[in-house]
Amino acid sequence: MNRRSSRLLTVLALVAALLAGTAPWAAAASAAAEKPSVTLSKSQAGTGGSITVKGAGWRPDTLLMMLICGQSSPSRGVIGGTNSCANSEGRAVTTDTEGAFSKSLPVAEPPNPCPCVVHVATVTGQKAQADAVFQVAGHPVKALPKASGSGQLSMVADTRLEGSSGLLTWFGAPPSRSFTFTVGNVGSTPVKNPIFQVGTSHGVFAPQWEDQQWRGTIKPGQKAQVKLPVELSAGAHGDYLVSLKYGGKVLAEQPWGVGRPWGVTLFWILLCIVVPAAVFRIGMAVVDRVRPRDRRSGPSRSSRPSRPSRSKGSRASNGAGGRTVRLPKVRPAPQKPAPADPATAPNGTTQTTTLPWFTPDTGPTGPERPEAGQLSAPHENSPTTKGNT
Repeated sequence: MNRRSSRLLTVLALVAALLAGTAPWAAAASAAAEKPSVTLSKSQAGTGGSITVKGAGWRPDTLLMMLICGQSSPSRGVIGGTNSCANSEGRAVTTDTEGAFSKSLPVAEPPNPCPCVVHVATVTGQKAQADAVFQVAGHPVKALPKASGSGQLSMVADTRLEGSSGLLTWFGAPPSRSFTFTVGNVGSTPVKNPIFQVGTSHGVFAPQWEDQQWRGTIKPGQKAQVKLPVELSAGAHGDYLVSLKYGGKVLAEQPWGVGRPWGVTLFWILLCIVVPAAVFRIGMAVVDRVRPRDRRSGPSRSSRPSRPSRSKGSRASNGAGGRTVRLPKVRPAPQKPAPADPATAPNGTTQTTTLPWFTPDTGPTGPERPEAGQLSAPHENSPTTKGNT
């Protein structure tokens, strides 16, 4: 009876421990479930083929990126970052509700020689990655570089981005900052001139890693403050994430919010206003130059001659069509005072004188003969006599 009771108590304790998750195999199972894994349908394939990549243990409904990378191993990761991967042939996949996936991946040669791996990493959210060994048939193979001091540095202080944007950044110049952090040497050997990898990512895109070497030596047990320059492309704006990697491990991440270059927007707005206005002005000037003149309207005002002053008798009608002919204005000659008439007597009486070449006796006879002392002039309606021609 006692044995049965003890066995029953043992079984109940094991069931309770299993339900609570404190049993050793339950902890191992949960740890295995939390760690993502990747398996391949083939361990080797040539360019142009494809393989099936399966994964388990990932977060549910998570976007992943699959790449074939060179100079990599599951223990050391992708040494050269995504620059060592065939990015153009990569594929994206989303895990299901249980954190598993299955996706076909085309085989392509990475830019760096093998050993190669199929690298799977999360795009958004908490960082997680897994690698599986893969051999690209016909691709060159080169031994991995020796790790000198890799994994000896650890982050001992928070990171920050120092610096500010200037006026040129407001007009589209590349934004730049200094990525400042403090690391310590937890190994037994000094680390000299360590090479860090700084990557910048925007949105759902994977980070673009860049190798930057820090000049200096960090002895065992010592700390050092490191500053590395970070620069984005011209006109960049939005939310960026700056990541720091050393020895294949991500040490720190820092968000970076970049403002929009409003100066460029203002420039394009002014350009869209000024250029059409200038083209309109030029077009109107050209149209005014080339358009035909109205013949009925006569010459333009600028080409019309100045009108002479009008006076009485300066216009005459020819009686045909009612047209008016303008006659030139004739100024009368100034009148000179008449000389004293010798034929006028001092008492006011008029004396008759005759011209020396004409005498009353030689004038014509008849009823139309003028009286003596009067001058003869042709009548207005008399015909004009002409001499011999």
